[in-house]
Amino acid sequence: MREIAVGAAHVPYRVLGAGRPLVLVHGAGAGARAWDGVADAFANSNTVVVPNLSGSDAARDDGRELTVDILTEQLAAVVTDLDAGPVDLVGHSLGGVVVSALAASRPDLVRAVVPVATFAGPGDEYVRNSLTVWRDLLCDADTFARYSMLLAFSRAHLRSLGYDAVEELAAAFRPNEGRRRQIELALRLDIRDLLPRIEARALVIGAAHDAFLPVENARELAAAIPGAAYEEVDTGHVVMAEQPREFVKLIRDFLA
Repeated sequence: MREIAVGAAHVPYRVLGAGRPLVLVHGAGAGARAWDGVADAFANSNTVVVPNLSGSDAARDDGRELTVDILTEQLAAVVTDLDAGPVDLVGHSLGGVVVSALAASRPDLVRAVVPVATFAGPGDEYVRNSLTVWRDLLCDADTFARYSMLLAFSRAHLRSLGYDAVEELAAAFRPNEGRRRQIELALRLDIRDLLPRIEARALVIGAAHDAFLPVENARELAAAIPGAAYEEVDTGHVVMAEQPREFVKLIRDFLA
């Protein structure tokens, strides 16, 4: 595990595999562990870089309010630290916002960008209310965890897992201060003015059964990025957990 200081934050990141650099950026939640099911598959043909940005369990900082600029600066620092030229970026959920913002603001660092199951900011009242309820449940750890799980996965996926696996999943979603900061950022952020400035090749992936950020948000984000391709997967919000093989193939085919 490597670590880089960015302002008041210490951002750890893991590197595995060899080949063209591919950076996987987590959304709101525990952090880089979100990629555990697919990172090794990408590492067969890429140098895979998996950072833990502020708000994740592994990152350390001064606890200040998160902004898109703060997380984008941290991601830029990780990419620069690699010293490997422009990279390919994949970002899930809040990570999709961050990779989009970096592609718009630092085109010299980005060869291609893939935002997954994400959104660009205000406008969807369903999203605003689901995020508000999610934040307000922070005071009840068990309910917060179970609500998080319901937002993260499709009904079909949860039904397929069985009782013990679902209970284990729920335990993994328990809240902490990092979650609060991430949710507060999601309620405030707005990158709509950045999207037309993206010059890198772009593929936006939407999740057809996304209960957290309904798929219309991904479609709208794709429409705002010049020349972006769009693909939709028959899953809930955490695409890479529900359909890992399809997810990896989509991205490999696009980057090839």
